[in-house]
Amino acid sequence: MIERYSRKEIKNIWSDHNKYSLWLKIELAAAEAMEKFKIIPRGVTKKVRSRAKINVKRILQIENKVKHDVIAFLTSINEKAGKDARYLHKGMTSSDVLDTCFNLQLKQSGKILIKDIEELLSVLKKQALKYKYTLCIGRSHGIHAEPITFGLKMLSFYQEFLRNKKRLLSAIEEISTCAISGAVGTFANIDPRVESYVANKLELYVEPISTQVIPRDRHAQFFSTLAIIASSIERLATEIRHLQRTEVLEVEEFFGKKQKGSSAMPHKKNPILSENLTGLARLIRSSVIPALENVALWHERDISHSSVERNIGPDSTITLDFALSRLSELIKNLNIYPNNMKKNLSITNGIFFSQRVLLELTNVGFSREESYKIVQRNALAAWKENSSFLNKIVLDKKITNKIPVNKLKKLFDFSYHTKKINIIFNRSLKKI
Repeated sequence: MIERYSRKEIKNIWSDHNKYSLWLKIELAAAEAMEKFKIIPRGVTKKVRSRAKINVKRILQIENKVKHDVIAFLTSINEKAGKDARYLHKGMTSSDVLDTCFNLQLKQSGKILIKDIEELLSVLKKQALKYKYTLCIGRSHGIHAEPITFGLKMLSFYQEFLRNKKRLLSAIEEISTCAISGAVGTFANIDPRVESYVANKLELYVEPISTQVIPRDRHAQFFSTLAIIASSIERLATEIRHLQRTEVLEVEEFFGKKQKGSSAMPHKKNPILSENLTGLARLIRSSVIPALENVALWHERDISHSSVERNIGPDSTITLDFALSRLSELIKNLNIYPNNMKKNLSITNGIFFSQRVLLELTNVGFSREESYKIVQRNALAAWKENSSFLNKIVLDKKITNKIPVNKLKKLFDFSYHTKKINIIFNRSLKKI
């Protein structure tokens, strides 16, 4: 991923130096196991570990000649470690190193992404509690529906990212497997106990059956999970973009004193962070189809998946890390305008109380069909004439013949729409 959307900690996981360091760690763990089971001489691992050095430049020089990255790596280590290095990779195949390393990198990245989600959850929870009873209009199809609270909006995203955390933890477990099974996965040239030892050493699980590669359905789940998280990011970013529109302006991205909104129009304050997050979400989701197509490899292996994973592994995780961090900062510093929410509640002159009136009419004997017709006629008239919905219904004799005016007025009570808010919060936040 380009520097603009990269953060150092997760970027380092995908560096060549970290990759080759993990390769060496895997090879040394396997050698330790072979020593333990008396497959290679004792003391080999200690000698190789003390002499082996990761020289990225040299590895790449060798690879340029031999056209094989694992051979280039082993040759480089052999140059530094001497004759004892010949015991490295005994009975193993390249995929044992490559796949186990890739899963370690995904696991390392996943742990950072979990921390990112936890930070976002903290921010969302804080905003949800702060604006728990701050009324705003709920919208369906982009049209005013009935009142909710801004805290409830934030709480819905909090719950969504709780689910995302659970999904990601499951996906991390799914790819936390190790394969040291040799060519075509038969253990013909290596003891299965070596695999168990390496898995335990690296805090991974043994892959029950690795053909010559770790099955790619595991990775498909991982990248699909990243895509779901990205879609949740976009849902929240899209909500902010809509609420920041000039004619709505219920929230607004923080705008610095020296910040500029437009090269042409000095008055502009644009939701650029939310728009950026929308774009990054598209990029992360683009990894899903290639990850799914990687599942169908030829026979016991081919390398059609390799070029894909060299791209989507770093790009998807690095981009999601950046997006989650940016979203946390965005929500933390979001300008929130309760007065504008109140103003927007009033622009339809109370017609969002229509369901309350409808239900009361059915209570006093009208059929639902007739109640709907009466209420809709008055509501649409109030909307068209920009007049009070309450005034319309108190002048409707069909209604007032059944319901006293003072009772009708009581139907127009905002607290009616917030009376169950606490129940929702309690079950969502485990009785805070």
